[in-house]
Amino acid sequence: MRVGILPLGRATFDVAYAEERLAAMLAALEATGAELVGPRHLLTGAEETAVAIDALTGQSIDRLLILQVTFTDAAATVAAAARIGAPLAIWAVPEPRAGGRLRLNAFCGLNLAAHALGRRGIGHGWLYASPETAGEELAALLAGARDVEPLEGAPMTVADDALATGREIAARIAGRRIARIGAPPEGFDTCLAAPGATEALAGVALEEWPLERLFETARAAAPEAVDAVRAEAGAVLEGLEAVDEAALERSLRLAAALKAMRGAGQADAFAIRCWPEMFTEWGGAVCGPAAMLGEARAPCACEADVFGALTQIVLQEVAQAPVFLADVVDVDAADDSAVLWHCGQAPASMRDPAVPAVATIHSNRRLPLLYEFPLKPGRVTLARISQARGRQKMVIATGEMLSRPLAFSGTAGVMRFDRPAGEVLGRIIGAGLEHHVALAYGDHAETLRAVAAALELPVLEL
Repeated sequence: MRVGILPLGRATFDVAYAEERLAAMLAALEATGAELVGPRHLLTGAEETAVAIDALTGQSIDRLLILQVTFTDAAATVAAAARIGAPLAIWAVPEPRAGGRLRLNAFCGLNLAAHALGRRGIGHGWLYASPETAGEELAALLAGARDVEPLEGAPMTVADDALATGREIAARIAGRRIARIGAPPEGFDTCLAAPGATEALAGVALEEWPLERLFETARAAAPEAVDAVRAEAGAVLEGLEAVDEAALERSLRLAAALKAMRGAGQADAFAIRCWPEMFTEWGGAVCGPAAMLGEARAPCACEADVFGALTQIVLQEVAQAPVFLADVVDVDAADDSAVLWHCGQAPASMRDPAVPAVATIHSNRRLPLLYEFPLKPGRVTLARISQARGRQKMVIATGEMLSRPLAFSGTAGVMRFDRPAGEVLGRIIGAGLEHHVALAYGDHAETLRAVAAALELPVLEL
């Protein structure tokens, strides 16, 4: 078998560790007896990746294998699928839950790629496994025995009283406004929203603002407004004085600006392009501000994820509690658990009371303000109003947040789903779901089903 390989990575992650993992992946592939065609080094730039795709185009290969060594967006995978005619597969590698930075974040790259391919109707194989243990699964992947089995939602029928509750909640949501500040990053199909889509579905208007509008409002924030958000952060975080003061103030000014916009009735929720310009142009993170706004019931979705913001609005109304928009960054079938994580934007009320919340910096961009703490144990519900495979649906999962050490820096929790973790993993990839899910404490599945029925959304249970 001739296997064309594209080892994808990003230089903002731990490149030395990624190169170690790539070497182990190549060794495991060679052990299968496959002939490997393509680069054996990490492709971290758009130009060198395009050259590698060109070199594989027209070659006689039996399988095109994307080696998802670190997180990347889906652009390269989509381009390779369009250019190279061979059957496609993606292999992503896990990393230890060691409490430090998310060094690879490869699962998220697999997640984005599966969604983008699903939206285009492109089938693919997939594997999420360490090179040291992949063995038979890797051989099966190359043989086409691990190809995606597409999943869709099912129409939802509920009792009349439940439907009345769902319609009441839908009526309360109608008329709200999401401000999308900046556009989603390239290759983030997971965050795209067609004009008018949220209004047609739920009566929630979408306004599109440039990033500069947020920056201008932040520059103009009154000193007393900045002092107020500083006091708010200091009341829940230890170590605020330890982060760079100039960058901290810029981050706090973002919080003051978002609060002012919300207070002036300009928006009820935000979908914000949180990188790279927040760091490269503004000089401070919006993660901590998103945590503050989430606590105040004004959801902020990062990466300009409009349907993520819509889901937060819905789940917040159902739960009557703050909501955290998180990535699933690891699923461990052997431990029967998954890690829900984001850079540092969970509402402070979700903190495990046994561990202090600490002020920190972004693990890749090295600027404040981020919150850092493990999520508290307890019953949780995950939701996503999804556009996977080009069809809207309500995705629901329930489970238990466990009392575990912080898996990765930022805000994170280790969750045990009500369904075995290995099955949930297959359903996430099979459905081609978006990488952001909304999390709230409590079991709200029944009410979410009622809201889905009211909005005429099919339901997919993870």
